[in-house]
Amino acid sequence: MSTPETRGIRIGHDEREAAVRELGEHFSEGRLDPQEYEERMSAAYAARTTDDLAPLFADLPRPHDAATMAVPQGSTSRWPAEQGRSWQGPVASAGALEPGPDAPYGRDPDTLQPYSEKNKVVAGVLQLVLPFGVGRFYTGHVATGVAQLLLSFIGIGVIWAFIDGIVLLAGSPRDPRGRPLRP
Repeated sequence: MSTPETRGIRIGHDEREAAVRELGEHFSEGRLDPQEYEERMSAAYAARTTDDLAPLFADLPRPHDAATMAVPQGSTSRWPAEQGRSWQGPVASAGALEPGPDAPYGRDPDTLQPYSEKNKVVAGVLQLVLPFGVGRFYTGHVATGVAQLLLSFIGIGVIWAFIDGIVLLAGSPRDPRGRPLRP
C-alpha cells in the first residue's frame, strides 16, 4: 500500500540496484533462500514503480534495529513494511554523509553505508610495498592474507598480492563486515 504522494512513482536504475543490494543483504543473512532471492531480484529489476518494489520487502525486517542505528538525517527509510509506506531508495544530503555516532568515519555517498575504520590507500600501498598479504591482514581478510603469504614462497603470492594491491587502490574494497574502506 502506498501513500497518494508516492503511488505509481516511476523508479530508475539506481533504485532498482539499491533494492537488489538490500535483498542481497537479506539473502546473506539467511532470510531468503536462493530461489526466493532470485525471484525477488528478477522482480526488482523488472519493477517500474515504487508500488512494484513494495511487496518485495513487505515480509522482511528493517536492516538495523532503530535502537542501534537511526535513519540518517536527509534520507528516507528503505523499508515499506513500516505502516504501509512505499519503498524508497537512499536520498543523500550533506547532513546524511557527515560523521556521527553510528558512522564515525562518514558514509559512502552512493550507498549511505558507514565507512570502515580502515583506509583503502593504506591497504593498497601495503599490498604493493610488502607483497605477501600485509594489506589483506590490515583490512581484516586474514584468510586471503595467509594464502598470499604462503604462496609468496613460490612466487605466485607476490604476483597475486601485487595485482590485489592495484585492485584495492582502483576498486571499491570492503572490510570483512561489508563496509566500504575509506577513500
